[in-house]
Amino acid sequence: MQFSITILGSNSALPTANRYPSAQIVNVNEQIYLVDCGEGTQMQLRKNKISFAKINNIFISHLHGDHCFGLIGLISTFSLLARKKDLNIFAHKDLKKLLMPQINYFCTDISFKINFHEINPDIHLVIFQDKNTTVSTIPLNHRISTCGFLFRETEKPLHLVKEMIDFYHIPIKELKEIKEGANFLTSDGKIIANSRLTKPPAHPRSYAYCSDTGYEESIVPIIKDIDLLYHEATFLSDKKDCPENLYHSTAENAAQIAAKANVKKLLLGHFSTRYKDLTQFVKEAEKIFPHVEIAWEGRVFNISALQSQI
Repeated sequence: MQFSITILGSNSALPTANRYPSAQIVNVNEQIYLVDCGEGTQMQLRKNKISFAKINNIFISHLHGDHCFGLIGLISTFSLLARKKDLNIFAHKDLKKLLMPQINYFCTDISFKINFHEINPDIHLVIFQDKNTTVSTIPLNHRISTCGFLFRETEKPLHLVKEMIDFYHIPIKELKEIKEGANFLTSDGKIIANSRLTKPPAHPRSYAYCSDTGYEESIVPIIKDIDLLYHEATFLSDKKDCPENLYHSTAENAAQIAAKANVKKLLLGHFSTRYKDLTQFVKEAEKIFPHVEIAWEGRVFNISALQSQI
């Protein structure tokens, strides 16, 4: 089953010719989730050949413009395309108050319903769940209420061992309970242990998106042992003492969090426009944590592939 992340925007507040404000696509078994929606997001969706029609759930980390200014344009485009499906937006409660006047003014004949799901960014809670994915919030340390999002595959039931099922002539009606952990009782009263009939499912894959935040160790238990961590690295450590950087992280900070949480791979992003050579961020982070990548626009990270590389 697919579990991938596509980078649409990797920059901080000021876009450049090649780097856009924050936006990503998380694809879990062709369920498409948009995470943040900075200016230019819909252009990046087109460039990366991502179907607008598949985006039904949008998660907004906080209400700074570089994370949400693309929403009204995207919503307008959805309506121009005669969208019919509901659109779900998970965000701080103020987003509805800010966005609805724009929708009412610019999208008077909107063709679909928008459901605003208010979240409390300051609390770690599950905010979304379907048959494939659970999404929970990660409280972060920023100038305003901000959260990251943890995407985790829904744990699958045990796998049946077909040869053993056939050997013991187990009726179809009992397979569901066996997949849930039950033993099997034969017609002559013998108990067949579940461990003989099943094998464990694949370990649920996981991805955490953490932007924007200062260094915040409280997130470590939430993201412990995940497969892929995106952590903001707005600056290099030579700028860490500047007052303007108080609520942002360095590449060194991101690597420290990745190491403490024992994640498998670290993805750096949300770079300040002042930096042209992003390889400096990898060099700084790799002094602390060895598995580091840059969130270039257009890069796709397949978590199954990452698991096999490490």
